[in-house]
Amino acid sequence: MTFDPQSLRYDAKGLIPAIAQDHQSGEVLMMAWMNAESVAKTLASGRVTYWSRSRQAFWVKGESSGHVQTLVEFRFDCDRDCLLLRVKQVGPACHTNRRSCFYTVVDAGEEVEVMAPEF
Repeated sequence: MTFDPQSLRYDAKGLIPAIAQDHQSGEVLMMAWMNAESVAKTLASGRVTYWSRSRQAFWVKGESSGHVQTLVEFRFDCDRDCLLLRVKQVGPACHTNRRSCFYTVVDAGEEVEVMAPEF
């Protein structure tokens, strides 16, 4: 069966959450938004392309930073309303220069950073 990006369930703004996960370690790297066109661009090019809500524009991960995400596997959940992108990540995934955007934990009611920036 041929996949159609329009078959996914987008929100009222035409967006769907996309979780990027390291294809080897399983580490969750980041979450961003995609629309049907960024899904199609990602599948066609193999370079992960997101939709920036603040800039109202596409952004290819790593285009300016060099911290590229190459698509290894494209998955969606049973409700077709969330994506899991298994990727090969070059460099940090987070704009704070950390491997993952999920570097803060709550421990005994306190916020604790568990990952340092990769300068």
